[in-house]
Amino acid sequence: MDYRQRIIEEAAQLFRTYGIKTVTMDMLATRMGISKRTIYEVFKDKDELLRGVITSMTIKQKELMEKILGESENVIEAIFKMLDLMSAHFRNMSPAFLLDMKRFHNKILNKVDEANELPYYRDNSEVLLRGIKEGLFREDIDINITNKCLVEVTRLANDKDASSPDSMMNEDMIRNIYINYLRGISTLKGLELITFYENRKELNY
Repeated sequence: MDYRQRIIEEAAQLFRTYGIKTVTMDMLATRMGISKRTIYEVFKDKDELLRGVITSMTIKQKELMEKILGESENVIEAIFKMLDLMSAHFRNMSPAFLLDMKRFHNKILNKVDEANELPYYRDNSEVLLRGIKEGLFREDIDINITNKCLVEVTRLANDKDASSPDSMMNEDMIRNIYINYLRGISTLKGLELITFYENRKELNY
């Protein structure tokens, strides 16, 4: 791991745990056992470091999702694994992270949002086409419209105010709305698999 990536990894951990505003370059330098000047030689300011963190997070999440798609027996199984991944993502991230992004770093958030580069804001077309090929989704669905709807479901849950009392309902909102939407585009075979994976998850609790 090069020096730049090491700084990004450490900063990402601090941001996820404490939020962005609370974390200082001094705190990061102390955690890494280096001087603050060394960090500034790689990143000119905190915003540039944050962009590096977001980019790194995005790449890792996309790689992991591609791995899940490749290893799953069917697209329904892959979707349930991705939903579990999102749930873990929300549980392991301080609500202060997204709140700070929206309040103090909104330009960065808007830029990656417009580029559809936030973690889990992905193109679902591949998933939908595979589902149709496997006989799990109906052949008459409009891929473009369905893709936009699925992306908006994720964005809707993610855009909730992290400071609100019910902010931790995000993962339940995603799962319930997403799965119910999938039921609407699924064939009988797809519905049976959705029920199977839902029941299997309940047994694991």
